[in-house]
Amino acid sequence: MVNCPLCDAAVDVDEEELDQGDEFTCDECGAALSVTSTDPIEVGPHSDAEEEDEDEDDETEDADEEAEDEEEDEESSDWK
Repeated sequence: MVNCPLCDAAVDVDEEELDQGDEFTCDECGAALSVTSTDPIEVGPHSDAEEEDEDEDDETEDADEEAEDEEEDEESSDWK
């Protein structure tokens, strides 16, 4: 059992079955929560910002790869 970080209500979850990143809802206040650490078990409010950060990282990697490809193209055209 863990406590909701927002309303401090006890949330009935099986701590042994939780993995980092697992999501669940507080029955008392309805807050979306996620596991932030498994040793010890810690939970925090789930935010879509985490998912947006992952999406932004993917977009940044794609842009970096495109820039590298363009540099390679420029270098090979200078060589000819």
